[in-house]
Amino acid sequence: MSGLQGGTVRLTAAQAMVRWLSVQMTEEGERFIDGVWAIFGHGNVAGLGEALHGIGDALPTWRGQNEQSMAHAAIAFAKGHGRRRAQAVTASIGPGSTNMVTAAALAHVNRLPVLFIAGDVFATRRPDPVLQQVEGFGDGTVSANDCFRPVVRYFDRITRPEHLLSALPRAMRVMADPAECGPVCLAFCQDVQAEAYDWPEAFFAPRVWRIRRPAPDAGELAEAVAMIRAARAPIIVCGGGVIHSGAEAVLGAFAGRLNIPVIETQAGKSALAQAHPMNFGAAGVDGSAAANAAAQAADLVIAVGTRLQDFTTGSRTLFPGARLLAVNVQAYDAGKHGAAMLVADARVALEALGAALEGLRFEAADSGARAAWLAAVEAHCNTAPEGLPTDAQVIGAVQRAAPDGIALCAAGTMPGALKLLWRASQHGYHMEYGYSCMGYEVAGAMGLKLARPDREVLCFVGDGSYMMANSELATAVMRRIPFTVILTDNRGYGCINRLQAHSGGAPFNNMYVDCRIEAQPVIDYVAHAASMGAHAVKAADLAALEAEIAAARGRDIPTIIVIETTARPGPGDGLEGAGHFWDVAVPAVGGPERLEQAYARYIEHVARQNVIN
Repeated sequence: MSGLQGGTVRLTAAQAMVRWLSVQMTEEGERFIDGVWAIFGHGNVAGLGEALHGIGDALPTWRGQNEQSMAHAAIAFAKGHGRRRAQAVTASIGPGSTNMVTAAALAHVNRLPVLFIAGDVFATRRPDPVLQQVEGFGDGTVSANDCFRPVVRYFDRITRPEHLLSALPRAMRVMADPAECGPVCLAFCQDVQAEAYDWPEAFFAPRVWRIRRPAPDAGELAEAVAMIRAARAPIIVCGGGVIHSGAEAVLGAFAGRLNIPVIETQAGKSALAQAHPMNFGAAGVDGSAAANAAAQAADLVIAVGTRLQDFTTGSRTLFPGARLLAVNVQAYDAGKHGAAMLVADARVALEALGAALEGLRFEAADSGARAAWLAAVEAHCNTAPEGLPTDAQVIGAVQRAAPDGIALCAAGTMPGALKLLWRASQHGYHMEYGYSCMGYEVAGAMGLKLARPDREVLCFVGDGSYMMANSELATAVMRRIPFTVILTDNRGYGCINRLQAHSGGAPFNNMYVDCRIEAQPVIDYVAHAASMGAHAVKAADLAALEAEIAAARGRDIPTIIVIETTARPGPGDGLEGAGHFWDVAVPAVGGPERLEQAYARYIEHVARQNVIN
């Protein structure tokens, strides 16, 4: 930082941190760090807490109810902004900080920016062991915050005030970098937060962080063009990188002009609206008949902005014999599965490919298969229930009531069901499925609504995931952040119960009826949500569900609509061609006939896997 000239200003390290963060700007003239979610304890209240109070609206602070869930809200905010803005989260030393580690892992897997400011031990070690300090018997430098190291993109421990002169720009660089983007953690020693230092005034000059758009290497581009020209039946796999790049319109035009079907990952769904003629729907384990048929017939797979996770590839069985071309800003992802690499920003790469492939158009894609699939989904989701409704029928009701809403989810049955069945408008889908973290949903809906106040947010959550984390409902009520929660109650972990049965297992420890308990629970979710100030109702049927969704639009607080559902059948059951193999290991020996049959099916599928890394 030797280039900083001029006078100095005397501030504590915490005051300097928040002042610096308040002037880091986006190209659109907004703060990159929108504000700070905080739960204070002795590790951050005196230093950072007082600094946040002092800076006021220049870097606003909001109180959450749980460190993990308020971090989930911050992550959803960043995802809702396509990684162009982020929020910070701070907690005290010990359990407050380790509560954030799960959220850090979630952001890491999903490549989303969030700044974790974790209170830490005394740098001087004067009062060691301080309250809540984890002591390493063989390493005096270890603290609980070292748990963050594997699940953040950048970690630094601030043991001197002047460390911030380099640590803060490094942290921002990572969050604003399209290839390295992810969570960062600054473990901030609590005594250092309060220590004064003479800071260069130039350090606090506003700075604009521009998102780079790396262009493709000429050799890689030429190889990619040759591969596409040589193909007979290519397909495009649309990943979340398309949305992060802002490449939605370019992808739609590219696919339409070349007549290449597009199939979607969880993160890439809604980059193209379902109505786009080249959108063949969800790919892989929870994929559509049209998408998976196109994938299996393809001789070239053009993977754009995707990690090629096992659900997308059908655990490496979905693309038999096809060559793979991976377009990705991160070389680590572009090199997976033995792919030919085109390392570049998705939008820039597609523009370059489009220019080089001018005049090329492939044989007509099977639009009949796409139309047949959409018609089958329409019929499947709009059938009348026989008894309790299925998840598919609930999705159909919500779709009818709010066709342009953003469907949000993370774990359980609904992620696969929504990917398969939700007919999204553009950007009408928000799924945390990289980490598939139970408990993300309610806090995530709050964060998404903060990012997209213009859109109706529809949070799908099962009873199991709701029980994991729901307390940010109270935060949303206090802050007057409206969204609608559709809470499907199937009386247990219905998704894993189905997987257990499919894998040859006996019903065990998932549905309440199969648990070792002395009394079956009678949980009043309506009363629970209402006790936190939310508007909560129970829908007796699908018609009531649709009516309550419409009524929620007039409120400035969250609405929770509880509806009982059946645990079986699965959302895609009865849809011919839906779904694909997922590699969930089945016991090889020691089981009854049901396990032996499941193992035989498993081995048959595993034999078809492409194991090239």
